[in-house]
Amino acid sequence: MEKNTNNAFRLSIAPMMDWTDRHCRVFHRTLSRRAELYTEMVTAQAVIHGDRDRLLGYEAEEHPVVLQLGGSDPALLAQASAIGADYGYDAINLNCGCPSDRVQSGCFGAVLMEKADLVAECVAAMRAAQPRPVTVKCRIGVDDQVAEEVLPAFLETVSSAGVSHFVIHARKAWLQGLSPKENREIPPLNYELAYAMKRAFPQLELCLNGGVASLDAVPAHLEAGMDGVMIGRAAYHDPANVLLGADSRLWGDEDPVKTAYEAAVAMRPYIAKHLEAGGRLHHITRHMLGLFTGQPGARAWRRLLSEAGGRREAGLADYDAALARLDASAAA
Repeated sequence: MEKNTNNAFRLSIAPMMDWTDRHCRVFHRTLSRRAELYTEMVTAQAVIHGDRDRLLGYEAEEHPVVLQLGGSDPALLAQASAIGADYGYDAINLNCGCPSDRVQSGCFGAVLMEKADLVAECVAAMRAAQPRPVTVKCRIGVDDQVAEEVLPAFLETVSSAGVSHFVIHARKAWLQGLSPKENREIPPLNYELAYAMKRAFPQLELCLNGGVASLDAVPAHLEAGMDGVMIGRAAYHDPANVLLGADSRLWGDEDPVKTAYEAAVAMRPYIAKHLEAGGRLHHITRHMLGLFTGQPGARAWRRLLSEAGGRREAGLADYDAALARLDASAAA
């Protein structure tokens, strides 16, 4: 089994559709050099047949960055994994946790919790096709499955195919009757089952996902034995509360920035480069609206960037105006 030796997964940011694109990841990297970042989920078919540079391109500073794939055909996943490895991703992750109807109809995502043998075939093919570590993100079960029985069996079967790293979303997924949003909130969290899996499978790297809303909440899960914690929407909506100070607290490294304002300033050259290449300000700043959540000037920051995002000609002057309002708020 491959082992991830850089311990980046002590804190990772979850793959989130329509959110964790390359601009979002560069922004998150501005706040933390060490946290592991994930792409949005990309289907194996899209990787093979789609615009690869658009789907898979990323900036060098994003490392460590993981490509998450969706699919259930071993041959297609193997081909897509090899393409991802050629792009230089640090690991390839298989999605066994997404509960959306679209994903179910394609027989991948959370429905794969019912098909551990197929998942084992998929990850074996993915490992054989390329040299990067293959990892799995899963739920604790689906529908009426007994999680305490299904999850250990799933981990045992899939790890036998050579996977040593799993991210466990500590909720069941209900494939019928709940929307994807409801599936992130309604099924109860079962952290104790995740902790028990780490005790039962000490040789595996197990990370916890689900319901963790701040950096302050991470150490308790690490102390309970988990190898890492993955945070999703909280990191998007309030990134400073999750990523600011993470490098010093979790790794003992120097933090790249000390404040949210420093992070906003640090993004300016990247924004300028994107604009010069013909991109729009909104492509980047839509991911930054929550940077100053709970701080003076947060409302003006969101308003000014949101208003600018509606104008195709918006540029650095608009970004600088939003920064200036933060200066004024800090001085008030």
